Parts: sequence; structure tokens; C-alpha cells
Amino acid sequence: MRYLGIDIGSSFIKGAVLDLEALTIGHVERLPFPEPLRGLPSGHREFSSAEIIANTQGLLQRLVSRAPDCAGVVMCSQMNSLVFLNRRGAPISDVITWQDQRALLPLRGSGGSYFDALNGLLDSEQRRQLGNESRPGLPLAFLFWFLKNRSLPSEPFTLATLPSCVVTGLCGSGVRTDLTHAYACGALNVETRTWHRSVLDKLGLASLEWPEIVAQGCVVGECRLGGRHLPVHAPVGDYQCSQVGAFLDHDELSLNISTGSAVIRLSPTLVFGDFQTRPYFDRHWLKTITHLPAGRALNALLKLLSELAVAQGLTLADPWDYILREAELTHQTDLRVDPAFYHSAMGDHGSLTNVCEDNLTVGHLFRSAFAGMADNYAKCAGRVAPARDWSRLVFSGGLALKAGLLRQLICNRLGQAHRVAASNEDTLLGLLVLAQAFTGRVPSVADAIALTRKHYIARNSPDMA
Repeated sequence: MRYLGIDIGSSFIKGAVLDLEALTIGHVERLPFPEPLRGLPSGHREFSSAEIIANTQGLLQRLVSRAPDCAGVVMCSQMNSLVFLNRRGAPISDVITWQDQRALLPLRGSGGSYFDALNGLLDSEQRRQLGNESRPGLPLAFLFWFLKNRSLPSEPFTLATLPSCVVTGLCGSGVRTDLTHAYACGALNVETRTWHRSVLDKLGLASLEWPEIVAQGCVVGECRLGGRHLPVHAPVGDYQCSQVGAFLDHDELSLNISTGSAVIRLSPTLVFGDFQTRPYFDRHWLKTITHLPAGRALNALLKLLSELAVAQGLTLADPWDYILREAELTHQTDLRVDPAFYHSAMGDHGSLTNVCEDNLTVGHLFRSAFAGMADNYAKCAGRVAPARDWSRLVFSGGLALKAGLLRQLICNRLGQAHRVAASNEDTLLGLLVLAQAFTGRVPSVADAIALTRKHYIARNSPDMA
């Protein structure tokens, strides 16, 4: 049996053919995620919904030509997105993503921002029931901004996430969402696994048409591809999918590091604390701290270093080999970098301190940036798992797999026992695992992880054992 897997990420839309018999990923194809729309007000970040749907459909058409016998589609997507659909399921807005910061704009007459006003309406118990997830880049915050500005669509509409919009566009089905994307809206009561109606009432958002929350893995529509109608399973969050692809186990501490990053611990029960509590699979939960400065912060440093070349019309070759080499050759540094250059779990103002002529080099700069990131992970690990009772670390995400120095600096703080994810395509590998469970080939996601991990250890990575 073969399936098509789609990952709608922040940087790329990726697709692959997933062989559920051989447990392999083939014909991987990626295309850049559309550029953000230009000319928007400060703090706004939107993308063309029509372009995203068209690009995804085109990618599926190419994949089905590679696997005309495919039996269905599984999908994951970036989280914390919002789009308005009309009653026919057609988008009447562009897609607002997690990068949007309009909620941080000042709310007239309040003395603070929209985000401040929203948080001021919620009590500590409601924040806990929302999973302790309070960020300006949540659809709940976007909707509060729309409400206060009286700019919600004038025609009847339904709220949708990015993947729900794509599936509705491909299948013509109703708007439905799984638990991971429902949580990512910022309005899910994690105790009841339903929309938090009292919060929505308090914010003035209860009258909006929220999508139906469906069981994980259920079929939410049929997409016509290659002359056939293929079932499409409810898309899942790329964050959770990446941890499935990393084969995360209960006694491990996960560090997923790419554009953003997170520290994660798997829990069989619903637990609250000084961290976020996110739904996972098999009715398990993730204790996590997300949106830690990582690749986006490093790219800010790189943008500064390349500004003069860009201004003169010069195109630099990929600088990362040089950066990583120089950082590794710099065995110690007294330069200090706090990489919180944008609103994140570690604040919204970073810094470069203790600068002198001798340490103002690429090697010193990036080694100290890696050290600052490692310090953040150590602090957050103490919050997620204060007993420090993990058996080893698990590294996943493109930056974690590419930067050996970063891994070593983290291990120096959190323990040397570790493993790296089986594949740098962690979300596509996660979709391969999930497809086995969603199609009933194995009874649970945990069983699918065990089966796939055993296969990968035998074939590729004996050091994962």
C-alpha cells in the first residue's frame, strides 16, 4: 500500500510517496512556500490562500503520477493559522500565520496592546485550561484584533486553519479539524477537548462559526487525483508530526531545532505546569516550551553580516559551511549573545554584550549564539522536567542535525547521552508512521512508531538503539 504525504511548512511545501509495506519514503519533492503578501500594515503577515491551494494541488498531481496505485493522502501543516471561508468553502481572506504580530499593536484607549487586553480578560484557570499557551501569534489573538477593529468579513463565514482551507479547496468538503490544529487556534479547552465556550463568550467570539473537531486520523474528504477519488485524512500539526518522526519515547527529552525550536517531554496523562500542555496522539500529551530562538535568530545575524553585499548587488554563496567551521575553530569566547531578537518564549529583546575588537568575528559571534541557545534549552528543560529524569536527549530538526557544535554545547549542559532523529525529513517520516495507524494497519501510533523505528534501526541507524 502506498500513500501520498504532504507537509505544508513555513519554508517549503513538501511531498513524498509513502510505502507502508516497505516503510520507505520516495520521490520527495519540495517547493518554496509562497512569499508573504507585500504592502500590508506593520505587524501583519499574510499569504495567498489561492496560491497555497494551487501549489499543493499541483504537487499532489505530480506525486500521483509517480504512484498511480496510491490509496490516500496524509498531511501535516504549520500551526497557528487562520483563514475565513464562505459558506461554499471558498476562501474570502488570505492566510494569517503564526508569524503575524498584529496583536502586539497598541489598542487605542487601553494603554497597552490587543494582546495585553486579551490576556487581561482571562483568569489563571482559563489560561491553564487553554494549555498555558499565550502568544500573539495565535488565531485567537488575530480574531480579537479583527473584532476590536470591526473588520470581520461582512458575509457569513466559517473559521478555518490553513490545512482545513487546503483540504476544503481540494475536496469540496466541510470545514473540520483534528485536535492538534484545534489546540493551535488558542481556544481549545484541553480538559474537555472542545472549544472553550466560556473564554469565547468573554472575548466576544462565541457567535463565530468554529470548525468541527474530529477524531485524529479520520477521513475528512476525498480528493480527485489521477482519475480516482482518494481519501484525505484529517491533517495534523507539523510540531506533533515531527515528534512522531523522531520516534520520541517517554523517557527521552526532545529538542526540535529548526526555524524555531522547542523542548519537549512526552506524558501519558494531562499535566499542567510552567510549560505548555499540547495534545499528542493515542490520548497522550506533550509538555513543552515552544518558540525558542533558533534558526530565525541566526538568520537575523546572517542578514546583518550580508547587508553590504546585498546592497551592492552581490550574491553570496551558501555561508553556512564557513560559519559552522569558524564556530567550531573558536574553542572559547567571552562574547555573549542572547538570541531573543523577536517575540519568543525567552522575551523580545536580544543582545550582544562583552564585545571587543578581538571577539567581533564570525566564529565568536556564532559560537556565542549557539551557547546562548544552549543556555535557553537548559533553562526550559528544568521547567519541563524539573526532576531531570530523562535517559537521553533526542535531536531533531534541520538545524539540530546540521550543527554538531550546537548539539555538543547542549549535551554539555543536559547530559551526553543522546541520539539524533532517524531522518532529516522528520515530518515526512512522521506521516509514514501516522499513515500506518490511520489506515488501521497497526492499532496505535505508538505501535506504528515501534514498528518503523525497528525497521530504521536495522537498515540505517544501529546507534539509535
